[in-house]
This record gives sequence, structure tokens and C-alpha cells, in this order.
Amino acid sequence: MNKFTSFSSIALSLLFASSAYAGGAKYEVTVTNLTKSIFFTPIMVASHKKSVNLFELGAPASDAISRTAEGGDTSQIAAIFQGKKDKVLSAGPLDKGESSTVVFENADRRGKISIASMLLPTNDAFVARSIHLPRGHQTKTVFLKAYDAGTETNDELCGNIPGPQCGGVPFSPEDEGEGFIHIHSGIHGIGDLNASMYTWNNPVMKVTIKRMHSY
Repeated sequence: MNKFTSFSSIALSLLFASSAYAGGAKYEVTVTNLTKSIFFTPIMVASHKKSVNLFELGAPASDAISRTAEGGDTSQIAAIFQGKKDKVLSAGPLDKGESSTVVFENADRRGKISIASMLLPTNDAFVARSIHLPRGHQTKTVFLKAYDAGTETNDELCGNIPGPQCGGVPFSPEDEGEGFIHIHSGIHGIGDLNASMYTWNNPVMKVTIKRMHSY
């Protein structure tokens, strides 16, 4: 190998490395339903850089969380992610034991992945979390708990629960619920739902984030 060939090879290597760094990295995000009977509405999965606080335990739910928890409408949460490098995809919906995978191209390596979805059949149960991307080529696995938005009373009546199991109305603006976000205690069988079939123990969802090789 002559000096020119050697120099060209080094220059090309540096160019590709620089381009890969500038363009970000490729990540595979897999979400898995860990419950025996719960159904997840289409899951918002966002790749973003800025820090986002989706909710605070013990505090009243935002309208965005309320829309997600009562009707599976994640559009308001998705609207938060409007930066130049932000990207929002949809995974699922997920039935019991199912998994769904989305891939983000050119994601910021110092960024995060955010997740949001509703659990059915429930009045206002949801999952939502922001997760730092794994360092290097490591794979990160995170388990998500179910939360209660506190915006609708947990009467477990199908007329107040949307989705394939009940087919009721998605939103109850006249019902103020408990008034704050808390850990969901599952289904108790006080209305139309069978507790032995639909209740769960946390966690309810597994999220696996894997850095993919680019060739």
C-alpha cells in the first residue's frame, strides 16, 4: 500500500465516522405486553433530545395525560415532540403477551425514548415514561408500571370504558375522579369487569432499546 492509498483510506474512514456521528445512531425499540388479559392502545414511541416531564405522581394529570388514560389519545403528548431531531412513531396495539418493534434512524445518542399508552379495559389506567438511550452498543431493558390518571372514577362499568372488551365512551369530562395521579391498584371486579381475568401486578410492559449497527 502506497502513501496515497493509505492516506485516502484514513481520510475516508474519518469522513464516514464524522458523518455517522453527525447523523446520529440507529435504535430498535421493542415494547412487550406483560399482562395476561390487558390490551394496550396504540403506543406512542418518541425519540427526542430535550428533557420532558410527562407527569408527576401525586399531582393532577395534564390534559394530555387525561386524553391518553381515558381514551388512548396520545396526540397531545406526541405534539410535545416537535424539535428538529424529534421523531414520533406508533407501536402496537398490543394484546396479551404480544410485542411490537419500531426503529429510529439518526437518533441523538444523548437523547431519550418516551412511551405512552392506555390500558384496556380500564377507566383511566396508563403507562408513560421517558428513558435515556443506552450508552455505546449496550441494550437497555426497562419495566413500566401502570398508573391511574385520577381523572375518572374507577367504577369498572363498560359504559365508561372504550375499547374491544367494553365499547363504551372514552371520555368523562363531568367525572373528576380522584384528582391526582397514583399507582394503579388493578381491577377489583366492582362493576362489569372480572377481576380474576383482568387484574394485574406491576410491571405491565417491558421496553427494550437496542443500538443497531450501521454498515
